[in-house]
Amino acid sequence: MNFRDLHRPGDPFLLPNAWDYGSAALLAAHGFPAIGTTSLGVSAVHGKPDAAGATRAETIELAETISRLGVMVTVDIEGGFSDDPEEVSGLVATLAEIGVAGVNLEDGRPDGTLRPIELHQRIIEAAKGHGVFVNARTDTCWLKTGDTLERVRAYGHADGIFVPGLSDPAAIAEVVAATPLPVNVLYRPDGPPLARLAEAGAARVSTGSLLYRAALGAALGTALGVRGEPAPPVPAYQEIAAMLR
Repeated sequence: MNFRDLHRPGDPFLLPNAWDYGSAALLAAHGFPAIGTTSLGVSAVHGKPDAAGATRAETIELAETISRLGVMVTVDIEGGFSDDPEEVSGLVATLAEIGVAGVNLEDGRPDGTLRPIELHQRIIEAAKGHGVFVNARTDTCWLKTGDTLERVRAYGHADGIFVPGLSDPAAIAEVVAATPLPVNVLYRPDGPPLARLAEAGAARVSTGSLLYRAALGAALGTALGVRGEPAPPVPAYQEIAAMLR
């Protein structure tokens, strides 16, 4: 089975996201056929801001390291680390040579705006042709701006669609109906269970930064427990991101 075959609308596969070799190796050892990377985790490990285009080299290095594990790997490359389609094409070509199965390309920008649709269309086109699954991510729900369905339809030349922040089953079903591409959603502990996301038509469910944040929460909880203090909740994305500015 190849990476594309894992995407089955109504029967989604769970894609856990790793941030270093150890986390990826542990997930691979427990039978996950594919592993993603998380840009927040990679950024935080290196003390750099997330979604700011600051971890191109670190992302490539991690992809090369975990590709040796014998599982399929899809890499979060933020917005491609460039607005130049040729540079994005070169990056994806490098990752393809390493052996990655897919990439995530987002249209959100650090300032809270969205990349112009026409430019992101060219970025997606540039990423194709290297034999990897191009998952076009739109951050309309994440950033609360733009028209989700307009973006989903505009990115129809990708291999998959990813709408993080979309958790209402009816809204997921609407996106599924708007595109022939497999739809990827982000799992949220306070959102619908995997079975409900499947009923809505999702083909892939990612954990995003959740596992990394849960690991940090567990580490802090263990340290506080030694002092006899209660464990805190899993830190929110914004809490970790704020430490990296």
